[in-house]
Amino acid sequence: MSNAYYDPGDQRAERVNALFSRIASRYDFINDLQSLGLHRLWKRRVVELACPLPGERALDLCCGTGDITFAMARRGADVVGLDFNESMLSIAARRAKDFKTAPSVRGPEFIRGDALQLPFPDHSFDVVTVGYGLRNLAAWEMGLREMIRVAKPGGRLVILDFGKPANPVWRAIYFTYLRLCVPVFGWIFCRDAAAYAYILESLHSFPAQRGIDQKLRELGCHSTRLLEPLGGVMGLNTGISPLK
Repeated sequence: MSNAYYDPGDQRAERVNALFSRIASRYDFINDLQSLGLHRLWKRRVVELACPLPGERALDLCCGTGDITFAMARRGADVVGLDFNESMLSIAARRAKDFKTAPSVRGPEFIRGDALQLPFPDHSFDVVTVGYGLRNLAAWEMGLREMIRVAKPGGRLVILDFGKPANPVWRAIYFTYLRLCVPVFGWIFCRDAAAYAYILESLHSFPAQRGIDQKLRELGCHSTRLLEPLGGVMGLNTGISPLK
């Protein structure tokens, strides 16, 4: 059965936006529950791999409530967090008011925008990240192209998302968890099981970590690397944008 939030076609972006508006207030809490807090560890790994340096410009796409955005800003980078969903951005903006850094470090900027049509010139950022957002785009390949377009030559790209374990037994166990257990959190805390059943639905047509690695190479990125925490339950892809 197709998840109403994730139906393909022209209305997909609108439906996904509605989904995140619905769950925004409980988003971080439910993520902690369903991942046993591991999503925070994986996001820290994104920042380690991105290695933003003081004074560098960094872009965090599909930033949600800003976990990765804030972490890069703490390292001294000049960071922009972009998301399509106003409810998520409003939470990030509230968090920004309490964000404390050294006097010489700027807090991040949050803007609303479309990851498929980024409002930035070519070659604008030293680092571009996306956490748990690529598979939600109406065209994930276009999302990668936009990441590469706005990255400086030799810029660092890091993508974190739900994965597809290569081991068929482990994949079956993982998908069963996503199908039977995760929607319970959506029902308990949002009174809508579909609000979290969408995760499994979104993976059906998404090539996950190995597809992302292949596409990065096809688009001219080099030094690509694929990490698979928990046997591929998550996928971490990195690459260096084309030098020319």
